[in-house]
Amino acid sequence: MSRSFSVCCAVALALTACESQGSKPVTPAAAPPPVVQPKPVVTDITAQDYPMPPLPRARVMLVDAFGGKHPVEVEVAWTRDQRTRGLMWRTELAEGTGMLFIFQKDSWLSFWMKNTLIPLDMIFIRSDLTIVGIVAKAEPKTLTGRAPDAESMYVLEVPSGWSEKIGLKPGLKVKLEGIQSIQPQP
Repeated sequence: MSRSFSVCCAVALALTACESQGSKPVTPAAAPPPVVQPKPVVTDITAQDYPMPPLPRARVMLVDAFGGKHPVEVEVAWTRDQRTRGLMWRTELAEGTGMLFIFQKDSWLSFWMKNTLIPLDMIFIRSDLTIVGIVAKAEPKTLTGRAPDAESMYVLEVPSGWSEKIGLKPGLKVKLEGIQSIQPQP
């Protein structure tokens, strides 16, 4: 047997002995997980992806010129942010539903249709619950201010054309249900 063959066998046996005594095979290091950037917080109340919390619910009872009653299930916007957001980005508003905007006192109110995708009727109501004006069929996605020639404390937005359909007009009274605990903010 040659000396080089003997040395090679000895080295091979030594390596085998080391492996069998618990040495672990070397594995390549795992790649670090990809860095996930958090989504930026949306603070623009008028942005489509603003996370608007649910609004309180109430009912407005409208009485037409013939004494017919027409209940409207509403979301109530009573803070500045809620009133600014309003019905922006909605794609539909079912008949018999709407949004009631509440202010602290009678004042000259003007409403726009920024980011509002559907036409609406706006019913302006004084603090004594008398309708003082109706803006019918307000054009979507416009910045034009819309207002009656009177002060109001409430504005009810309903589907476009609904006010005329049920026979509403200034001077008629409304009844508000479920807003007694809501204190409007400036």
